[in-house]
Amino acid sequence: MEGMEDAGNHRVVVGVSGSLGSLTALHHAAAEARRTGAVLVTVLAWEPPGGEFAYRRSPCPPLLREWQDRARRQLVDSLESAFGGLPADLAVRALVVRGPAGWALTHVADRPDDVLVVGAGRRGRLRRLLTPSVARHCLVHAGCPVLAVPRSPLHEVLEDVHRRNAWRLPLHAAAPLR
Repeated sequence: MEGMEDAGNHRVVVGVSGSLGSLTALHHAAAEARRTGAVLVTVLAWEPPGGEFAYRRSPCPPLLREWQDRARRQLVDSLESAFGGLPADLAVRALVVRGPAGWALTHVADRPDDVLVVGAGRRGRLRRLLTPSVARHCLVHAGCPVLAVPRSPLHEVLEDVHRRNAWRLPLHAAAPLR
């Protein structure tokens, strides 16, 4: 999976999905890579809709290529959102990996001197029951240090604004942002 071009370099591997939490983790990973002179490896993991089992039951290679192209575009869009393109002051490798996110991240960050950075957002009870936590998987299975980045306080404010807009409630213009 890994090329030999960065075999001797320290790497900071970060999971990117385009969510606010992953963009926060991406900024922390970039700061760590700058601080240590490491290569920043961004990883977007993807699976066919319905999962691997559903795809194996009715494979369609043209659709598979389209899904992989969408994953590539999503990774490029995430880097564009976070930095306005590739950061000029960092060595960056962008990887799109087919598989569950936790598995993909722990397999890319496979060296003891790697640092794996993941977002550790707040999850409700229902979400914890339905989908496994990528951060928890990485903390348990990674063979390198893992930095779990908590949600930004700005997420709370944005969620409150979104909730108020969805319910058509007035925004509190006088309320200070936390």
